[in-house]
Amino acid sequence: MSSYTIKNLKDLEDVAGARRPEIEGRFARSHLDSKELGVSYFHYAPNFRAPIGHSHREQEEAYIVTGGSGRVKLDDDITELRKWDVVRVAPEVVRAFEAGPDGLEFIAVGGSRPQDGDGVPVPDWWTD
Repeated sequence: MSSYTIKNLKDLEDVAGARRPEIEGRFARSHLDSKELGVSYFHYAPNFRAPIGHSHREQEEAYIVTGGSGRVKLDDDITELRKWDVVRVAPEVVRAFEAGPDGLEFIAVGGSRPQDGDGVPVPDWWTD
């Protein structure tokens, strides 16, 4: 393993878009040769709301808004987001994102996680 890795997130496969065209999602964890870090890129189409929320059993995450605007639902709280906001989320908090009229672009950074992952999906979590 090298002592450093450089990857361009936009060069990675859009795994999320293959399943849901309103979301672009590129996941670098397996490309970084890191035991501790995961970094992912997301772009949500204008006014798109994630259909499911999720929490984690162990992994803390931070999200950095790099473009557009929107909202995040963290358990029962809904908060407006704008460019350069950083949101830290404890593992047990259920979270989901919604894009504003110009879309929402953000980077997710996660810490160490179990080999098989620890995400806990919550279907139909943020509905009107």
